[in-house]
Amino acid sequence: MSWVADLPLLRLLAHRLAGPRLLSPADAVGHLGAVQAQDLPGALTSLALRTDGTVESVRAALDAGAIVRTWSMRGTLHLVPAEDAGWMTAITGARTDAAAAKRHAELGITEPVLVQAGEIAEEVLAGRELRRADLFARWNEADLLTHSQTAVHLLGLLCRAGELTLGPMSGTEQLVVRCRDWIPAPRHLGPDAGLDEWLTRYLHSHGPATERDAARWFGLPLGPIRASLARIAGKVERLEAAGETYYADPGLADLLTEHRRDASRLMLLPGFDEFMLGYVDRSFAVPPDRLDRLVPGGNGMFRSTIVKGGRVIGLWRRGRSAGSAVEIEPFRPLGPRVEASVQRAFARLP
Repeated sequence: MSWVADLPLLRLLAHRLAGPRLLSPADAVGHLGAVQAQDLPGALTSLALRTDGTVESVRAALDAGAIVRTWSMRGTLHLVPAEDAGWMTAITGARTDAAAAKRHAELGITEPVLVQAGEIAEEVLAGRELRRADLFARWNEADLLTHSQTAVHLLGLLCRAGELTLGPMSGTEQLVVRCRDWIPAPRHLGPDAGLDEWLTRYLHSHGPATERDAARWFGLPLGPIRASLARIAGKVERLEAAGETYYADPGLADLLTEHRRDASRLMLLPGFDEFMLGYVDRSFAVPPDRLDRLVPGGNGMFRSTIVKGGRVIGLWRRGRSAGSAVEIEPFRPLGPRVEASVQRAFARLP
């Protein structure tokens, strides 16, 4: 049987949603390269699932400064290893900022405004953490905010510039900190070395994946992805199928041999999990006629999935009424045994 038939299981194992788990949340983020996290509760659950830990252990990693959340790729918030945040945003940030330049102009963000916002942040955050609202209030007092969205875009720009990041938790939100206070020993990698390391992490954790998958994930053109693939050729395995080249961790096939049963079990994943977000084409796991239910109206809001045998068989959400812990939206009737498995999987969620 072609390896393509096992693509969903191989990807689950690469993600460490099955097979050997990662030792800590920091290890999990480092393995994945980045975790999309505009939905922070879902991202915390995604990391906990890969470590056999709890959401509280992921929060603790944020509080300890091992992980931060920043606008690292595609103009979207991601969790990344704290020590790597600087060189990662340096690789992708300029392209993100250029793509948003027109929007920034509409929001009144000029170079003098950005400089003044940075100076205020530098002053008020020196050696301390602040809620976003408190930092935004200081910018507002300086008449920098001409639109309701100006503040968050200023914050994104300063994060991508390596000046600020979102660090420790305070209740349900993260506090803003200066990178040089919160990340005392950052790693420094140049553009090529950084992309090579980051792309290797992506292919080892998301593979088998194509160059187009990688370009979309990073939000970069194919040119630098192809150049990096040539440099890291000895670190990834090439797989061919239907005229397409895929890249993966060379040890992935052995993981499938050893952990096929675990990869085939029923599991619940939160919305925005990398298993759904990491690829151009999601039909490897989701029936094409059900994609609109995963992302209703193509609005970018990914719903939580029920996965069995590596395939999405339905959607789930936490119960909204008394006596209903989890609500199920199956693609086809599941039957009482599978529905009972969903209830057990929900009870086991970290």
